Amino acid sequence: MNIRKSKIITIAIVLLTFVVSACLYPQMPEKMATHWNARGAVDGYMSKSLAVFLMPVIIAVIAALFIFIPKIDPLKVNFERFRKYYDGFVILFCAFMLCLQYFMLLWNIGIRISLNILLPVSLGLLFFYIGILCKHAKRNWFVGIRTPWTLTSETVWNKTHKIGGKLFKVAGVIIVVGSLFPGYLLCFILIPVFLIAVFTLIYSYLEYQKENP
Repeated sequence: MNIRKSKIITIAIVLLTFVVSACLYPQMPEKMATHWNARGAVDGYMSKSLAVFLMPVIIAVIAALFIFIPKIDPLKVNFERFRKYYDGFVILFCAFMLCLQYFMLLWNIGIRISLNILLPVSLGLLFFYIGILCKHAKRNWFVGIRTPWTLTSETVWNKTHKIGGKLFKVAGVIIVVGSLFPGYLLCFILIPVFLIAVFTLIYSYLEYQKENP
């Protein structure tokens, strides 16, 4: 997918979020459910004037930031080497945020979808794709597993992202499996993320030490 098409799709997702939110605005209750606990029960509310358009604004800001990042990265030449995978991530992330917005809107008009199914499945797919992105990511300052040692050494970067990509894919599968255990869903999300962060930090340091004894 070329850059122009990816930008069009991203902008279309942002516009779709605003359009659907505006269309459903009259149907929203004055006090909207906006947060759910680990059991899928509502435990947070906002006024509809804020709740309906907060997520679209957040998506728009994030999308703009994602589009802008490749232009300012000092290693933008490297960025272009994995740009199609980066663009795919931007689209998938915006689609993920769009799903969360639609979930909230539908819930507040009485169409109840289980968050304990939607969240782990969509988040698991996102993590799995992050694994694909990591596998192809070249050294840059914004995207990937950025430690002092991966940013310093091309070899350490490549090795860390090769194994990190596999770990993110495994984490994606684990998170999806978490949908079967809604009471422990946060554990299925947070523990893999923590372990990946710790492992890749230590791994990149050890690989750098091998390269620079």
